[in-house]
Amino acid sequence: MALSGRLPLLLLLGLVPVVLRPSMGTVWLWVLLVVVLTLVDWALAPRPARLSLARRPLGTVRLGQPAEAVLVAANHSPRRMRALVRDAWQPTAGASDNRHRIRLAPGDRTLLRTPLHPRRRGDLRVVGVTVRVPGPLGLAARQATRQVPGSVRVLPPFESRKHLPSRLARLRDLDGRSAVRVRGQGTEFDSLREYVRGDDVRSIDWRATARSTGVVVRTWQPERDRRVVLVLDTSRVSAGRVDDVPRLDSAMDAALLLAALASRAGDRVDFVAGDRRVRSRLRSAGGRDVAHNLQDAMADLEPVIAEADWSALAGAVTGLGRRHALVVLLTPLEPSAVEEGLLPVLTTLTRHHRVVLASVRDPALDRLAGSRDDLAQVYDAAAAEQVLLRRRRTAELLDTLGVHVVDTDADRLPPALADLYLDLKARGLL
Repeated sequence: MALSGRLPLLLLLGLVPVVLRPSMGTVWLWVLLVVVLTLVDWALAPRPARLSLARRPLGTVRLGQPAEAVLVAANHSPRRMRALVRDAWQPTAGASDNRHRIRLAPGDRTLLRTPLHPRRRGDLRVVGVTVRVPGPLGLAARQATRQVPGSVRVLPPFESRKHLPSRLARLRDLDGRSAVRVRGQGTEFDSLREYVRGDDVRSIDWRATARSTGVVVRTWQPERDRRVVLVLDTSRVSAGRVDDVPRLDSAMDAALLLAALASRAGDRVDFVAGDRRVRSRLRSAGGRDVAHNLQDAMADLEPVIAEADWSALAGAVTGLGRRHALVVLLTPLEPSAVEEGLLPVLTTLTRHHRVVLASVRDPALDRLAGSRDDLAQVYDAAAAEQVLLRRRRTAELLDTLGVHVVDTDADRLPPALADLYLDLKARGLL
């Protein structure tokens, strides 16, 4: 039973008979009358079970984009029904305007729309749907909370997709350019054409030239069907926030741009995510839906406060196939974590694959290192310089092992990683 605000007003109305006939009997008689009216009102209220509720599926939505939950309410009672329906979601779903007042004649139905503004990735679910049906006097109501299952899957936002058109233009230029000056091990024959000034003489096809009236050169295009393996670190170092955005989310954004670009280039993209154990694995055969599949695989991933087991992650990479690949390690360039956990397995990875380490750099370090207005800032600057020096030394160490390091701000990491991929592809180093 739910009581309305009319009940205390009705009790206060009892002051009139009490003033006219002041006695305790009058007080108790009025209270008894109010209780009886409340019970009768509650008994006459339609049962909430007579209001059927069904939910339309929501599907998926990117983080930061609005969604709408839709309930279908139908009155199966022979009486007209007034009701208050609350569609309750977990807080991170950002449900607003989720209290709906309805009036339905027998057999009627209506749609109840609840706006959602998700604030977290993953599957966000309904807590319950509460139906409150008041009686004819509005003093009391029948109330019941029912389970009407529903959820919305929130994918990573993929904000770096704004860089995709410009990188695709570079990729088309790479595929369609007239000639490659230096033929690398990753290029394949495309076509023959006449020699023009500036072409590499090593591209001349002497047999075709002998059968022609002019000099003929071969053109080459980057090989397709290469392998790109994205390894996403979900350990404690990925939980740090840079400009109030988790490092893990920034790494996901870079991975999505690279996956979309590589799939358009005809390369195969595989994905592994984990910390002390593998949390997600995706084997892809190519196609333009790679980025969407990757978003779905990343949706539930959250940082785990534990050290990364790089031996297990390297084993997962090997399990995807021993064929030569571009292995992109999306992990922060934290000297202690890299030196203690990653370095021992890098030799194995670099022996079979080309390895890239992509790290989100915290611009606050540069700001601290450049601010020296007072004594406290000088101490902060000294500490920041020490951290930056250790990061540079770690990057140099990785470079000596043959690892390409991309260490930049969160906004610049996706395009920088995509540019490195295009550069390696142009040089035939995939």
